[in-house]
Amino acid sequence: MGLNVHVLAVPLSAATLSSLASCAPAADPVDTVNAAPERLTAVVQQRLDFDPTSFTQGLEVADDGSMYVATGMVGESRLYRRTVAGEELANAPLDPAFFGEGVTRAGDHLWQLTWKDGVAIKRDAETLAELDRVTVDGEGWGVCSRQDEIIFSDGTSKLRRMDPDTLAERERFEVTLDGSPVTGLNELECVGDDVYANVFLTTDIYRIDAATGEVTAVIDASGLPNNATPDPNHVLNGIAHIPGTDEFYLSGKRWPDLYRVTFEPTG
Repeated sequence: MGLNVHVLAVPLSAATLSSLASCAPAADPVDTVNAAPERLTAVVQQRLDFDPTSFTQGLEVADDGSMYVATGMVGESRLYRRTVAGEELANAPLDPAFFGEGVTRAGDHLWQLTWKDGVAIKRDAETLAELDRVTVDGEGWGVCSRQDEIIFSDGTSKLRRMDPDTLAERERFEVTLDGSPVTGLNELECVGDDVYANVFLTTDIYRIDAATGEVTAVIDASGLPNNATPDPNHVLNGIAHIPGTDEFYLSGKRWPDLYRVTFEPTG
Protein backbone atom coordinates (compact mmCIF):
# COMPACT_ATOMS: atom_id res chain seq x y z
CA MET A 1 0.00 0.00 0.00
CA GLY A 2 1.05 3.60 -0.44
CA LEU A 3 2.38 6.01 2.14
CA ASN A 4 0.94 9.46 2.52
CA VAL A 5 3.77 11.89 3.24
CA HIS A 6 3.00 15.42 4.42
CA VAL A 7 5.58 18.01 3.36
CA LEU A 8 5.91 21.36 5.07
CA ALA A 9 6.36 24.10 2.48
CA VAL A 10 8.99 26.69 3.46
CA PRO A 11 9.35 29.86 1.34
CA LEU A 12 12.88 30.40 -0.05
CA SER A 13 14.47 33.75 -0.72
CA ALA A 14 15.63 34.76 -4.19
CA ALA A 15 19.26 34.61 -3.03
CA THR A 16 18.80 31.06 -1.81
CA LEU A 17 17.20 29.99 -5.08
CA SER A 18 20.08 31.55 -7.02
CA SER A 19 22.61 29.72 -4.86
CA LEU A 20 20.87 26.39 -5.43
CA ALA A 21 20.74 26.94 -9.16
CA SER A 22 24.49 27.56 -9.30
CA CYS A 23 25.10 24.22 -7.60
CA ALA A 24 22.94 22.22 -10.03
CA PRO A 25 24.88 19.86 -12.34
CA ALA A 26 25.38 21.09 -15.90
CA ALA A 27 23.12 19.54 -18.53
CA ASP A 28 24.73 16.86 -20.67
CA PRO A 29 25.77 18.21 -24.09
CA VAL A 30 23.47 17.27 -26.94
CA ASP A 31 25.01 14.67 -29.24
CA THR A 32 25.63 16.00 -32.73
CA VAL A 33 24.20 13.72 -35.39
CA ASN A 34 25.84 13.95 -38.80
CA ALA A 35 23.37 14.78 -41.52
CA ALA A 36 22.64 12.00 -43.99
CA PRO A 37 24.57 12.42 -47.25
CA GLU A 38 22.79 14.11 -50.12
CA ARG A 39 21.57 11.90 -52.94
CA LEU A 40 22.43 13.46 -56.29
CA THR A 41 22.22 12.37 -59.92
CA ALA A 42 24.61 13.17 -62.77
CA VAL A 43 22.49 14.86 -65.45
CA VAL A 44 23.98 15.02 -68.96
CA GLN A 45 24.06 18.51 -70.46
CA GLN A 46 26.23 17.71 -73.48
CA ARG A 47 27.94 14.76 -75.13
CA LEU A 48 31.36 15.21 -76.78
CA ASP A 49 33.64 12.87 -78.70
CA PHE A 50 36.40 11.23 -76.69
CA ASP A 51 39.26 8.85 -77.49
CA PRO A 52 38.00 5.23 -77.34
CA THR A 53 41.58 3.93 -77.16
CA SER A 54 42.31 5.78 -73.90
CA PHE A 55 42.16 3.57 -70.80
CA THR A 56 41.31 6.70 -68.82
CA GLN A 57 42.78 6.88 -65.32
CA GLY A 58 42.92 10.61 -64.71
CA LEU A 59 41.12 13.64 -66.10
CA GLU A 60 41.61 17.31 -65.28
CA VAL A 61 40.71 20.63 -66.90
CA ALA A 62 43.34 23.36 -67.01
CA ASP A 63 42.56 27.04 -66.52
CA ASP A 64 42.77 27.60 -70.29
CA GLY A 65 40.08 24.98 -70.90
CA SER A 66 42.39 22.28 -72.23
CA MET A 67 42.29 18.83 -70.63
CA TYR A 68 44.91 16.52 -69.19
CA VAL A 69 44.19 12.84 -69.77
CA ALA A 70 46.24 10.13 -68.06
CA THR A 71 45.84 6.57 -69.31
CA GLY A 72 46.77 3.10 -68.09
CA MET A 73 47.77 -0.39 -69.23
CA VAL A 74 51.36 -1.61 -69.38
CA GLY A 75 52.96 -0.64 -72.69
CA GLU A 76 50.10 1.74 -73.55
CA SER A 77 50.13 4.28 -70.72
CA ARG A 78 50.58 7.91 -71.61
CA LEU A 79 49.69 11.43 -70.57
CA TYR A 80 48.34 13.90 -73.09
CA ARG A 81 46.79 17.34 -73.21
CA ARG A 82 43.96 18.07 -75.63
CA THR A 83 41.29 20.62 -76.35
CA VAL A 84 37.70 19.79 -75.51
CA ALA A 85 37.11 19.55 -79.26
CA GLY A 86 39.71 16.78 -79.45
CA GLU A 87 42.87 18.47 -80.81
CA GLU A 88 45.93 16.95 -79.15
CA LEU A 89 48.34 19.63 -77.89
CA ALA A 90 51.04 17.55 -76.18
CA ASN A 91 51.80 13.88 -75.57
CA ALA A 92 54.12 12.04 -73.18
CA PRO A 93 54.30 8.24 -73.37
CA LEU A 94 54.97 6.60 -70.02
CA ASP A 95 57.86 4.21 -69.46
CA PRO A 96 56.59 0.97 -71.11
CA ALA A 97 57.13 -0.93 -67.85
CA PHE A 98 54.72 1.32 -65.93
CA PHE A 99 50.94 1.17 -65.56
CA GLY A 100 49.72 4.76 -65.49
CA GLU A 101 47.13 6.11 -63.06
CA GLY A 102 45.79 9.53 -62.05
CA VAL A 103 47.15 13.01 -62.76
CA THR A 104 46.78 16.48 -61.28
CA ARG A 105 48.25 19.94 -61.76
CA ALA A 106 49.89 21.77 -58.86
CA GLY A 107 51.09 25.21 -59.93
CA ASP A 108 53.51 24.93 -62.85
CA HIS A 109 53.88 21.16 -62.68
CA LEU A 110 51.89 17.94 -62.83
CA TRP A 111 52.00 14.76 -60.77
CA GLN A 112 51.31 11.53 -62.64
CA LEU A 113 50.88 8.31 -60.65
CA THR A 114 51.69 4.72 -61.47
CA TRP A 115 49.69 1.81 -60.13
CA LYS A 116 51.93 -0.79 -58.49
CA ASP A 117 55.32 0.58 -59.52
CA GLY A 118 55.87 2.78 -56.45
CA VAL A 119 56.75 5.76 -58.65
CA ALA A 120 55.19 9.18 -59.25
CA ILE A 121 56.40 11.39 -62.07
CA LYS A 122 56.66 15.17 -61.87
CA ARG A 123 56.11 16.89 -65.24
CA ASP A 124 56.11 20.36 -66.71
CA ALA A 125 52.47 21.44 -66.94
CA GLU A 126 52.85 22.90 -70.43
CA THR A 127 55.23 20.59 -72.27
CA LEU A 128 54.62 17.43 -70.17
CA ALA A 129 58.40 16.94 -70.02
CA GLU A 130 59.54 14.83 -67.08
CA LEU A 131 61.12 16.88 -64.29
CA ASP A 132 61.59 14.31 -61.54
CA ARG A 133 60.60 10.88 -60.21
CA VAL A 134 59.80 10.15 -56.59
CA THR A 135 59.15 6.96 -54.68
CA VAL A 136 55.65 6.41 -53.30
CA ASP A 137 54.67 3.85 -50.69
CA GLY A 138 51.97 1.41 -51.80
CA GLU A 139 49.68 1.67 -54.79
CA GLY A 140 48.75 4.84 -56.65
CA TRP A 141 45.15 5.26 -57.84
CA GLY A 142 43.92 8.85 -57.95
CA VAL A 143 45.25 12.30 -57.15
CA CYS A 144 44.02 15.90 -57.00
CA SER A 145 45.36 19.27 -55.91
CA ARG A 146 43.83 21.71 -53.43
CA GLN A 147 45.17 24.80 -51.68
CA ASP A 148 48.60 23.76 -50.35
CA GLU A 149 48.28 20.01 -50.58
CA ILE A 150 47.85 17.02 -52.84
CA ILE A 151 45.17 14.44 -52.01
CA PHE A 152 46.14 10.89 -52.99
CA SER A 153 44.10 7.67 -53.13
CA ASP A 154 45.43 4.11 -53.00
CA GLY A 155 42.18 2.12 -53.19
CA THR A 156 41.75 1.84 -49.43
CA SER A 157 39.42 3.77 -47.15
CA LYS A 158 42.19 6.28 -46.39
CA LEU A 159 43.26 9.28 -48.42
CA ARG A 160 46.70 10.84 -48.03
CA ARG A 161 47.73 14.47 -47.74
CA MET A 162 50.95 15.11 -49.67
CA ASP A 163 53.33 18.01 -50.24
CA PRO A 164 52.54 19.59 -53.64
CA ASP A 165 56.20 20.11 -54.56
CA THR A 166 57.81 16.88 -53.32
CA LEU A 167 54.84 14.53 -52.85
CA ALA A 168 56.17 13.74 -49.37
CA GLU A 169 53.38 12.26 -47.26
CA ARG A 170 52.02 14.42 -44.43
CA GLU A 171 49.17 12.34 -43.03
CA ARG A 172 46.33 9.94 -43.83
CA PHE A 173 42.65 10.34 -43.03
CA GLU A 174 39.77 7.90 -43.26
CA VAL A 175 36.75 8.36 -45.52
CA THR A 176 33.44 7.32 -43.99
CA LEU A 177 29.86 7.02 -45.20
CA ASP A 178 27.24 7.04 -42.44
CA GLY A 179 30.07 6.41 -39.97
CA SER A 180 31.55 3.36 -41.75
CA PRO A 181 34.81 3.31 -43.75
CA VAL A 182 34.47 3.04 -47.53
CA THR A 183 37.00 1.60 -49.97
CA GLY A 184 37.57 1.68 -53.73
CA LEU A 185 38.22 5.42 -53.85
CA ASN A 186 39.72 5.85 -57.29
CA GLU A 187 40.06 8.88 -59.57
CA LEU A 188 39.87 12.13 -57.57
CA GLU A 189 38.90 15.73 -58.23
CA CYS A 190 39.42 18.51 -55.67
CA VAL A 191 36.91 21.38 -55.73
CA GLY A 192 37.13 23.91 -52.90
CA ASP A 193 36.61 22.11 -49.59
CA ASP A 194 35.42 18.91 -51.28
CA VAL A 195 37.05 15.89 -52.88
CA TYR A 196 35.07 13.98 -55.51
CA ALA A 197 35.97 10.31 -55.95
CA ASN A 198 34.93 7.71 -58.49
CA VAL A 199 34.13 4.49 -56.64
CA PHE A 200 35.95 1.67 -58.42
CA LEU A 201 33.78 -0.70 -60.52
CA THR A 202 30.61 1.26 -59.74
CA THR A 203 28.74 4.20 -61.27
CA ASP A 204 28.79 6.08 -57.96
CA ILE A 205 30.79 9.20 -57.18
CA TYR A 206 31.36 10.33 -53.59
CA ARG A 207 31.64 13.96 -52.54
CA ILE A 208 33.93 13.97 -49.52
CA ASP A 209 34.59 16.70 -46.96
CA ALA A 210 38.33 17.29 -47.35
CA ALA A 211 38.72 18.22 -43.68
CA THR A 212 36.78 15.41 -42.01
CA GLY A 213 36.70 12.60 -44.58
CA GLU A 214 32.92 12.37 -44.27
CA VAL A 215 30.98 11.52 -47.45
CA THR A 216 28.52 14.40 -47.83
CA ALA A 217 26.91 13.27 -51.09
CA VAL A 218 26.48 10.09 -53.12
CA ILE A 219 26.15 10.87 -56.81
CA ASP A 220 24.48 8.35 -59.11
CA ALA A 221 26.07 8.41 -62.57
CA SER A 222 24.39 5.23 -63.83
CA GLY A 223 22.39 7.23 -66.36
CA LEU A 224 25.47 7.96 -68.46
CA PRO A 225 25.53 5.65 -71.49
CA ASN A 226 28.59 3.39 -71.45
CA ASN A 227 29.34 2.90 -75.15
CA ALA A 228 32.76 1.32 -74.69
CA THR A 229 33.42 -2.13 -76.12
CA PRO A 230 32.06 -4.80 -73.73
CA ASP A 231 34.65 -5.45 -71.03
CA PRO A 232 34.27 -5.49 -67.22
CA ASN A 233 37.22 -3.08 -66.98
CA HIS A 234 35.64 -0.43 -69.19
CA VAL A 235 33.95 1.40 -66.33
CA LEU A 236 33.23 5.00 -65.38
CA ASN A 237 36.54 6.64 -64.48
CA GLY A 238 37.53 10.21 -65.00
CA ILE A 239 36.02 13.23 -63.30
CA ALA A 240 37.06 16.81 -64.00
CA HIS A 241 35.56 20.02 -62.65
CA ILE A 242 35.04 22.78 -65.22
CA PRO A 243 36.59 25.93 -63.67
CA GLY A 244 34.20 28.77 -62.94
CA THR A 245 31.09 26.56 -63.16
CA ASP A 246 29.21 23.94 -61.17
CA GLU A 247 29.65 21.47 -64.04
CA PHE A 248 31.94 18.49 -64.54
CA TYR A 249 33.24 16.30 -67.33
CA LEU A 250 32.83 12.55 -66.85
CA SER A 251 34.19 9.72 -68.94
CA GLY A 252 35.48 6.18 -68.57
CA LYS A 253 38.03 3.59 -69.60
CA ARG A 254 38.01 3.35 -73.40
CA TRP A 255 34.80 5.38 -73.54
CA PRO A 256 34.18 7.09 -76.89
CA ASP A 257 32.13 9.72 -75.06
CA LEU A 258 32.88 12.67 -72.79
CA TYR A 259 29.86 13.96 -70.88
CA ARG A 260 29.39 17.47 -69.54
CA VAL A 261 27.15 17.05 -66.50
CA THR A 262 25.60 18.74 -63.52
CA PHE A 263 24.95 17.06 -60.17
CA GLU A 264 21.31 17.57 -59.23
CA PRO A 265 19.09 16.33 -56.37
CA THR A 266 17.72 12.85 -57.04
CA GLY A 267 14.01 12.66 -57.59
